Amino acid sequence: MTNIPETGRTPRVQIRLVVIQILVLSLLGTLGGRLWYLQIREGAQYQKEASGNHVQQVVDPAVRGDILDARGVPLADNETRLVVSASRTDLLKQKDDGKAVLTKLAGVLALKPEDVIQKVRLCDAKTPQPCWNGSPYQPIPITDEATPKQALQIRERSEDFPGITAEPEAVRRYAGPGKSNTAQVLGYLSPVTDAEIQKAKDTDSPYLRSDMVGRSGLERQYDKELRGKAGVTRYEVDNLGRVIGKAKSDAAESGSNLVTSIDSRVQRVAEYELDKAMKAARTQYDKITGENYKADSGAVIVMEAKTGRIVAMASAPTYDPNVWVGGISAKDYKALTGKDSDYPLLNRAIQGQAAPGSTFKVVSTAAAVNAGYVWDGGYPCTSSYSVGGQVFKNFEGENFGPISLGRALEVSCDTVFYGLADREWKKDGGINPKKGEPKDYFFKTAHQFGLGKETGIDLPNEVTGRVPDRQWKLNYWKANKDAWCKSGKKDGSYVEKIAYENCLEGNKMREGDEINYSIGQGDTLVTPIQEAMIYGAVANGGTEYYPTIGKAIISADGRTVQEIKPRVQRKLPVTQATLKGMDDAFAGVITRGTAAWKFGGWPQNKIPLHGKTGTAEVYGKQTTGWLATYSKDYSVIMTISQAGTGSGSAGEAVRNIYSALYGVQGDGSIDKKKALLPKPQTGLPKVRPDGTIINPKVSGDPAKDAEKAQENNPSNGDDQQPATTASPGTGNRNTRRRPHRRRGSRRMPS
Repeated sequence: MTNIPETGRTPRVQIRLVVIQILVLSLLGTLGGRLWYLQIREGAQYQKEASGNHVQQVVDPAVRGDILDARGVPLADNETRLVVSASRTDLLKQKDDGKAVLTKLAGVLALKPEDVIQKVRLCDAKTPQPCWNGSPYQPIPITDEATPKQALQIRERSEDFPGITAEPEAVRRYAGPGKSNTAQVLGYLSPVTDAEIQKAKDTDSPYLRSDMVGRSGLERQYDKELRGKAGVTRYEVDNLGRVIGKAKSDAAESGSNLVTSIDSRVQRVAEYELDKAMKAARTQYDKITGENYKADSGAVIVMEAKTGRIVAMASAPTYDPNVWVGGISAKDYKALTGKDSDYPLLNRAIQGQAAPGSTFKVVSTAAAVNAGYVWDGGYPCTSSYSVGGQVFKNFEGENFGPISLGRALEVSCDTVFYGLADREWKKDGGINPKKGEPKDYFFKTAHQFGLGKETGIDLPNEVTGRVPDRQWKLNYWKANKDAWCKSGKKDGSYVEKIAYENCLEGNKMREGDEINYSIGQGDTLVTPIQEAMIYGAVANGGTEYYPTIGKAIISADGRTVQEIKPRVQRKLPVTQATLKGMDDAFAGVITRGTAAWKFGGWPQNKIPLHGKTGTAEVYGKQTTGWLATYSKDYSVIMTISQAGTGSGSAGEAVRNIYSALYGVQGDGSIDKKKALLPKPQTGLPKVRPDGTIINPKVSGDPAKDAEKAQENNPSNGDDQQPATTASPGTGNRNTRRRPHRRRGSRRMPS
């Protein structure tokens, strides 16, 4: 017999098991209670704290693609600089919002403390430049010109500069090869804003907070292609910023390169000649106003006549696009946008619009032929043309007798066009047109030439110009009638009389309106790019192309090439016979007409040039000069505001541009070795896998074989002209045009 229970356990063991069971149950109860406490009672609080555990992105910015000229010379590229940046988030964690750190940083960088503090302000409606208009969560660049010594000081004393970094970064550079500028064509960059990030988040090209985006020019037009795709590594971090895991990583993809049709050597010559012409105009005395010409702004375009590609485009006054790199200073911002700046950010080649003067007669001539007037008819070129109480004069009372339309173009006879336009106005019923659609040949032809609308050039913010036809007059009258009726006086000043007339019948096409319109005056407005397109079409036989600057998009490794081919936009509404007549007349302008005094000795038998001069009156200002020209290869347009006649202000400059293109020397001889671009560029530069550029052949002309090596040198031609400079501009770009000439008004020469 034994006293051991059937379980085989002693009472002591049983007691231990019971204790353990009680202990386990109590632990489970405690755990359950704790879980209830954490999940139910304090769940909201812990959920809030847990939300601090989130994903943070570390961005590896993509290298922005280069903008190259037609030979592969960089117009805009990237260079490595030491960039000092500030984290606004880290600065705001400090008691004084980081002011002490920024002040200390200013001392290291040899900058004013207030300038550094201003740079980290966020831009809003009340905060002027300088300020940060990008995402507040991205590092804000303080300077991209730090020296190695300054960067080393910041990095070695990191405890003194919390929130401040000094790192080598790829920074945009506008190279200005050969001292060319190309500012308004290239544009500039600035940081992406939160609003832009939100707007683009669901598109095929979303922004990251680190992105710099194009704000104007080619940088904006081709931003998507140039920008590339930034690399992003995503980390899981807790609310203290400690990394607790790696979520995902995407490698950066460099942006593509944009090859343009710009030739930086021709660009430099164009800029230099425009600047030189404006300076020369300011030394000339204006007999009408009794002071020297102001020559406050201008533009010049060199375009391939058979493709519409832009070889050079310059606008004055100009600026250095590098001022935007790393954030613009208050001083520079005021110089570019202040009321006394004359607005150098404007690209006057596509955004400057003015009355075209006699260069518009290419349209009026085509309109006359379309209306049924024969080319060789004897049209009276009298010294003046009278309409009621108004006298519209020909320049200096010239009287050539009965002449053809071609001769009228050549000598720029205003009264011939006055008579033709007046006759058509009367046929259409005069001020009260007959029932049905008036034929309006002079206005319809302008629209058929592409005026009054954008040319479609691959640059943003192009303006349309204006064709003041019947519909425009009606719309304009409705918008301004109340103001005209309030300020107009029958016997008041000139402006008050005009307002009075407009109040009564500003909605109607008056006789004086159509007469003035026929010679590119009154309310007519065109842009230089529109004139380049039109005269290029006359040169090539009647085809208008979309003007383009982009020539090809080439991937960073050179494997993918997307060529931007010329595109036909429309045909001119003229016959080949009319074009031939115009061509002969425009050649006569150069050899014996209104531009002959500037083109004496030109080798016309070898390099035929054609042109049309224009001088536009602007109410309250000096006259605007136009010179529209073309060769078999190019059209060259130059205009200068408040500079006098077209031939006088621009003749020498335009001739010098052609001389540089074709190698024409002062004595009229041709030196092919000095010709910059005797034939339009056809090849594309090649990009190697490592990103370096192989320059193309500049010409297919066998005679240039000996010069290939020299032509492929990006520095070739850089010493042929002095450096161009920005022209100081004065005056107001907003002009008021005289609706029609008053009695005794004086015509300036074309």
